[in-house]
Amino acid sequence: MQQENKQTTGMYFLLLLVPLFWGGAFGAAKHIITEVPPITTAAFRFGLAGLILFAAARFSSEWNSTKIKEQWMALLLMALTGIFGYNVFFFMGLEYTSAVNGSLIVATTPVFVTLGAVLFLGETWSARLGLGLIISLTGVFLVIINGSFQTLKELQFNAGDLLFIAALICWVVHGLIGKVVLAKVSPFLTTTVTTIVGSIFLTLLSLLEKGWGKVLSMSYQAWGEMAFMVFCASIVGFFLWNKGIQKIGASRASMYMNLVPINAAWIAFFLYDASISWQQIAGMLMVIFGVYVSTTSQHKRKKIEIKKAI
Repeated sequence: MQQENKQTTGMYFLLLLVPLFWGGAFGAAKHIITEVPPITTAAFRFGLAGLILFAAARFSSEWNSTKIKEQWMALLLMALTGIFGYNVFFFMGLEYTSAVNGSLIVATTPVFVTLGAVLFLGETWSARLGLGLIISLTGVFLVIINGSFQTLKELQFNAGDLLFIAALICWVVHGLIGKVVLAKVSPFLTTTVTTIVGSIFLTLLSLLEKGWGKVLSMSYQAWGEMAFMVFCASIVGFFLWNKGIQKIGASRASMYMNLVPINAAWIAFFLYDASISWQQIAGMLMVIFGVYVSTTSQHKRKKIEIKKAI
């Protein structure tokens, strides 16, 4: 029991790497797509990650054809929603609406994942979880709108916002299905299969962009950023994300998504000369506090149960 508690504690800290890597991927992707079309970029990122994961799975005997056959439909749905659908709708949405609109829509992800996990997966709801959700979500809004409510007043919703809503639905479904699949399939195998399958669909769609010829002519900076997205954001990030869903549940793991725009903001500030305001810093602190409040509720309850058992 104590060993399990230590592993769960470690998972809370390891999950901090996920929003760090995914936040860094925003700035990296923003630069790469100035050289290579967006869907082609996503296809190359996940395709290369899939090949590396497959090689590692075969080498470590992690590959399990029986498990894949048993859960092929669920794994396919995870690939279509979390890898293919989310990326396609996200990039298509940016073509028609602003990054602010898209960020505000995606920022509601933890709310819907939490509600879905409570309603359909039997995860526990608590006042502490709800409070942390509200605090964290408020902080995310402050970061996105840069503390200016005038930004909210000037928002204009359009067809692009519907694409972002589709991206939101894809990610929520991906997380909820993942909770069920990960009870039977290891996080590593789940990450490997979904990455490979998702990259195949992305590659087929990318042929319409006719941008693969530009990949070889990418700058050294773009290659470095692509390496970061492949190894850190895709391989490590998605593995830890799936592991987190398995260990602490979809609702608490989704709270870490609120840290993505926070990390994206400060990484862009230090590496890409972006500006940052005190309102955004205040929002970041709120998000961090909100994530702490919500994710420690279950952990503290488990500690009390262990003490009683002893």
